This record gives sequence, C-alpha cells and structure tokens, in this order.
Amino acid sequence: MTAGLRTPLCDLLGCDVPILQAGMGGPARHELAGAVAQAGGFGMLGMVRESADLIEQEIRALRALTDRPFAVNLIPAATDPALLKAEMDVALSLKVAAFTFFWDPIPREIARAKAAGALVLHQVGSLEAARLAEAAGADVLIAQGVGAGGHIHGTIGALVLTELIAREAKVPVVASGGFATGASLVAALALGAQAIQCGTAFLATRESYAHEYHKHRVVAASAEDTVFTDAYVLNWPKGAPVRVLRNSIIQALGHNLTGHDPADLSHEVIASEDGRPLLRYSTDSPLRTTEGDLEAMALYAGESASFVDAVPSASETIGRIMAEAEAALVRVKQFGKSGA
Repeated sequence: MTAGLRTPLCDLLGCDVPILQAGMGGPARHELAGAVAQAGGFGMLGMVRESADLIEQEIRALRALTDRPFAVNLIPAATDPALLKAEMDVALSLKVAAFTFFWDPIPREIARAKAAGALVLHQVGSLEAARLAEAAGADVLIAQGVGAGGHIHGTIGALVLTELIAREAKVPVVASGGFATGASLVAALALGAQAIQCGTAFLATRESYAHEYHKHRVVAASAEDTVFTDAYVLNWPKGAPVRVLRNSIIQALGHNLTGHDPADLSHEVIASEDGRPLLRYSTDSPLRTTEGDLEAMALYAGESASFVDAVPSASETIGRIMAEAEAALVRVKQFGKSGA
C-alpha cells in the first residue's frame, strides 16, 4: 500500500487501510465485520435495537473470526433507554474497544463509553452535530452526506460536509455517503478526511447478512434508482428519512416522498423474519432469514450503487478500492507532470 494512503486514524483504530465498514443494522453481523477487519479495514457490528443476548453472541462470534479491533454500532437517540442500557452493559462487559453512535449526540452515552476506555466514533449529518459530538468527547467524526444509503441525518452532500467538518474538527474525520471506489478515497483524503466509510459496497458482499435479493437489486441499480424518502419510518420517530431503491411502494407515492406520519401509514404485515412479523413501511430490510414480499421492503442503498456491479467478498472489495486508489494517485501525479 502507498504510504500516503495510511493515515493516523488507521493507527488509532488499529486497522491497516483507511476503509471503515458502516454499521448497518441487520446486514453488518459478525461474518461481515470480521471479514472486513481481517482484511485490514475497520469492521462494525450493526446492533441497533438488538437484544443483549444477540449482541453478546455476535461479539463472541466475531472474535472467533479475528483478533482485529472492531466497533459496535448503536443509536442512543432512537433506542428505548432500558434496551440501550442492556446493549451498552453487555458490550462493555465484553470490553469492546470502540462504539459507533448515530443521530443526535447524547453526551452521557458518549461519556459512559469513554469512561470504560472505549473509543467513540459518532456519525453526523451537519456541522452543528459534529460540533456537539466533538464537544461531548467523540474521538472520531463520520461525516455522512445525503447520498448515503439507509437512515440519513442531514441534507448536505458528502463532499461539502466532509470539508466543512474537517476544516474545523480537532479529531479525525471520516467521509461517508457515496464512497465506494479508490478515486473517492483519494478525494476524501484531499478534503481533509482520514478514511472513508462504505455501506452499500459492503452490503453487496458475500459475508453480508442482507438477503440475496437485496444484494442483487443493489448490483443492478444506479444512483438514479435511489430515492430519499421518509415513507419507511415505522419503528423510528417521525421525519427520519432514508435512502432506498425505487420499488412498488415508492412508485405508488409518486412525488409524495416525504412528510409521512407513522400514525397514518399502513401496519399491514408483508413479511416475517424468524417468526417476527414485518410491516409495510417499517425500517426493516430483508435479511437472509426474511420471507415474504421482499420487493416492497426497505431496500437500502446509497448513490454509490452505481459502482457496485458484483457480489464479491469483503476482502476483494477492500483490495479493489485500494488498487483503484493507487491508480488514482498515479493519474493525479501524471496530470501534475503534464501541466508542468
């Protein structure tokens, strides 16, 4: 790897390359996070609103795959306090080295994690949220642009948001939302970030716990096939937008993509996961064990779907991005020479 692509954040997190795997609730279980970590990236377990038992199971399973560091992703601002306490209790009892938090910064939870010796990465969607998270003690800021897949907490494109935050922050910044190639990694570093976070690119890998239907829909999609909407909002507070692939639900909405109230949406059961009923308009995405109307579910994908054209291993994805980054650096140097 080119020395210029290794950043101080790699040393802080204990990874070899400046690529983080997003903590996608559902798809990011131990197989994916472990494969990413073993390949030199930084893996995350997506444990949003999961039981303490499952979190313990996933942490132990991940550690059986690799001894590399990883993070557990939680969303304190959108989780019942009793469940959040149980989630934090089990993760801290197992001495997890890092947490990734998302949505509004909750200072007491950041403080609790740091008091136990864990690093805190906080994903934010605005400069103000970045300021609040850093003031609360976050060790790393993940700048999530509006082109990201899944839940989105801001309205700014990743390029502008990353540079805004990097200019001001005194902690390392990670660029997220539209990053799935080596060229985008080099661009992120040029903006002042020290790494990129990839969700869509890792969702469509063999180790991802996403349903094969979801993976192949991502492979077939382009950026234009993704939609920003708050229609998939059951299980979340009103006004929590997501980016998903266009499907029959989205088509039926026409131009009415935002402004939906959970109280007004159908609670019809359209699928099940391990016996648990899944509702139309819920935030659940199809996983390996999901059965039912998969097409109508939330098929999360970011604009970087344009660059996903296969379902490789997580290791192959990391290798591709790093090789592309090397090539991008060569191109930049060549441009400089031609203009000399």
